[in-house]
Amino acid sequence: MENFVLIGVFVLLGMLFQRLKSFPKDTPQVLNMFALYVSLPALVLLKVPQIVFSRAALVPLLVPWGMLLFSLALVLLGSRLWHWPRSVVGVLLLIVPLGNTSFLGIPIVQAFFGAAGLPHLIIYDQLGSMLIFSTYGSVILAMYGREGTLDLPAIARRTILFPPTIALLAGFALRSWPYPPKLEQSLHNISLTLVPLVMTAIGFQLRLRLQPKVFAPLSFGLAVKLIAAPLVAFAVCRLAGVSGPAVEVSVIEAGMPPMMTAGALAVVAGMDAELSIALVGVGIVLSFGTLPILFWILQLAR
Repeated sequence: MENFVLIGVFVLLGMLFQRLKSFPKDTPQVLNMFALYVSLPALVLLKVPQIVFSRAALVPLLVPWGMLLFSLALVLLGSRLWHWPRSVVGVLLLIVPLGNTSFLGIPIVQAFFGAAGLPHLIIYDQLGSMLIFSTYGSVILAMYGREGTLDLPAIARRTILFPPTIALLAGFALRSWPYPPKLEQSLHNISLTLVPLVMTAIGFQLRLRLQPKVFAPLSFGLAVKLIAAPLVAFAVCRLAGVSGPAVEVSVIEAGMPPMMTAGALAVVAGMDAELSIALVGVGIVLSFGTLPILFWILQLAR
């Protein structure tokens, strides 16, 4: 509970800084870039040696790809039923399958499950969300973006050179050699900067003013992302007879709000900017209610 309150405090600080002229408009970009290039790789390096390869590890590996197919099918069905314009369909196809599984996911999983949940999160995030974003996301941007082109070598290069991916590969390569205590402590100290940085950046970027035209696709997208996807993931895992921490972390990750980076790229690519921003901003706000309810459901099902 204390960790969850701390998350809220940093979000409120970000919202306060948004109103202060002393903070430049690119403050969240700077905070996110430091988190992406320094804080998150440090956490990945620290937690990768704790990953245990077992049947349970398949759950956070498979769930994000299953949720991609599920979300894709629902968005295509919704676009047929409501005849949304191409720019709206592109936004939904890009943003709805992609959750904020690292920046927001890490503090939320820490709050609910403690440090023990982070190895499962890293599998879900790095081998699921980020790989989906780098491959599937690039294809959607090329198909629905303005003047987009499908450049497969560029997609592969971007995936391999992504800082957390480099940290993931390095962590797997070093699994047989325990870190020296001072290095481990340094990685731990650096990783602690992740939550204050990203939650402050999230608060700084929150925008809640909406035009009526976005209500229908916004409601549909967030209903799929925040409610349908995690509940379906939970139901499928139960039907498959798997349970435990890996399942619970995967279900929470499946219910994370839309990825901020995906929303930003949708705007840059010329898709529906208002819908992109609303999906991210409103999704984050609503997730502070949906995620605790989802966690409560998981506790009842134990």
